[in-house]
Amino acid sequence: MASTNGITVRSARAEEAAEITRLSDMAFGMRGTATDLEYWPQVFPTERALVAVDGDRIVGHANDLTMTVTVPGGRTVQACGVTGVVVAPTHRRRGILRAVYTELHRRTEAEGLPLTIFSVSEGGIYGRFGYGPSIAEVDISVRGRVAEFRSSTADPGGVQMASLQEAELALPGIYDRWRRLTPGAQVRPEARWRHRIFAEAVQDEDGAAQFFLIHPDGYAILRRRWQDYKNTVTVRELRAVTPEAHVALWRVLLSMDLVHTVKASTTDNDPLPYLLTDPRLVEVVGRHDTLWARVMDVPAALTARSYQRDLDVVLSVDDPFRNAGGVFALRVRDGVAECERTDRTPDLELGIDVLGSLYFGTYRARVYAAANRIQAKDPAVLRAFDEAFTGDRDAELGWFF
Repeated sequence: MASTNGITVRSARAEEAAEITRLSDMAFGMRGTATDLEYWPQVFPTERALVAVDGDRIVGHANDLTMTVTVPGGRTVQACGVTGVVVAPTHRRRGILRAVYTELHRRTEAEGLPLTIFSVSEGGIYGRFGYGPSIAEVDISVRGRVAEFRSSTADPGGVQMASLQEAELALPGIYDRWRRLTPGAQVRPEARWRHRIFAEAVQDEDGAAQFFLIHPDGYAILRRRWQDYKNTVTVRELRAVTPEAHVALWRVLLSMDLVHTVKASTTDNDPLPYLLTDPRLVEVVGRHDTLWARVMDVPAALTARSYQRDLDVVLSVDDPFRNAGGVFALRVRDGVAECERTDRTPDLELGIDVLGSLYFGTYRARVYAAANRIQAKDPAVLRAFDEAFTGDRDAELGWFF
């Protein structure tokens, strides 16, 4: 396909799966399990991958999958979801990542996909390719059986313990309802359920057993682990379609006997602390990005989502990697956008990585402007732009890839 510095970038072959796995194991510092080796090719077929080859050795790799992703306003777009980006430690600083990414993004452009999304392992690499962090999650720790709900917090009830068989029947449908409402959430492949959720329902090697709680409008997947005579509940996944389901599930999680600590991941604006008499008991122990995004087609991406207020603005977007940048007129009425290239004088200047960060509504334009990542001539225009890009529901990554 392409050759640079003696390295050829081409499509992978099915028989190269084992060699690709060895490269990934070395690059990420972990070995895949038998389940991993069965799972990954079902979701990300080897034949779809791109490899960089030095002679007869694979020294670089990237794969992708066309994903259906919810955007602000409840609509969906088709996006290129990138995974498994690695370069052999023996071949660093030879332009291999750029060569692989150039070919991958050229393919994405040819397929007409407006977004590329990626769960990034290192934050200092991908800005040069036009990616910006776009979704974040907050890690929390709550002392079990100490937290008390406010008297004004309703007790909706309706939560039941579920067997593996009951979970297999109920969870995919609830998840699908949830992801249709949640910016950033993707359609989840059946193989993901089979190999990453239900196959792990038995007790793991560390003695942590997995359990399911189900509400008609939500569910929680949790593990319980005993260590040093203390029991910790780790919530692997909590999905609530309604506020009532959210409250009902948390009431059960925080009232379980013999539980010293409940750990979970939430969003910046999760209401849990404010449901309790003492919000300090919801201790934030970490915050990190879960998804990065790159806008591949500015008009297509911006007209796919909805907005929180009317807007008339001209954007100058710089793209350091591909040719998606330019000057664009963005007009929003009643949440619906029109966007086209223009020769008008821009009101705002920003990088395409910043536009990707703003896309799902997690990150704020005013903060990027304070960091001089957005240049605005008129503070009122910046304020309107900032408000328009917010969402009425926090973005969340549906499943890690």
